[in-house]
Amino acid sequence: MARADLDKQPTDVRRMFDTVARRYDLTNDLMTAGIQRSWRRSMVAAVAPRRGDLVLDLAAGTGSSSEPFAAHGATAVPCDFSVGMLRQGRKVRPGLPFVAGDGTRLPFLDDTFDAVTISYGLRNFVDPLAGLREMRRVTRPGGRLVVCEFSRPVNGALRTVYLDGVMRALPRIASVTASAPDAYVYLAESIRAWPDQPELAAMVAEAGWQRPEWRNLTGGIVALHRATA
Repeated sequence: MARADLDKQPTDVRRMFDTVARRYDLTNDLMTAGIQRSWRRSMVAAVAPRRGDLVLDLAAGTGSSSEPFAAHGATAVPCDFSVGMLRQGRKVRPGLPFVAGDGTRLPFLDDTFDAVTISYGLRNFVDPLAGLREMRRVTRPGGRLVVCEFSRPVNGALRTVYLDGVMRALPRIASVTASAPDAYVYLAESIRAWPDQPELAAMVAEAGWQRPEWRNLTGGIVALHRATA
């Protein structure tokens, strides 16, 4: 399978994620040496789910990012446009209410959710700004947005090692565990091409969200962006 191009045509990106779905969770855990688990805990804390909240977990894949909300008494709705991811999610997490949906044209009414979150998926949108606007549309007034996404390390030495070393090695690492290693060439390229923290915060504001802010995790390898509807 050829990897998706950086013009991120939806059909190509969907096909890519369909192909990697079966071993996606395992591959991500191994490639991050388990650090993604602490990133997920930070993401849930940033959402601050409350009992009775309805949380949209967008680009949820197999639902691994959706499960933790239940521990806080919230209901998470995992949504993804990859049929392969949804099928795998329903096998391993049958209790979650998976929904198929395009992030730029969400199948939900206005002002539906108390919070919307997306982890490592916004950069795969063909139009991230349109996606952020859709997230704003389906969020109730006063609701929260949390975007967890790969970003730019703030330390120059770490940035060099990460972007020029780790990212170049990512496809080779993925070749050991991934069902479609070529897809991780695209994923590495998409991380390198993604806007940095201030640029993404400006995009969040342009989409209509209020008080955008961010917090760096692991030196800025990942950043949590928060805003309010």
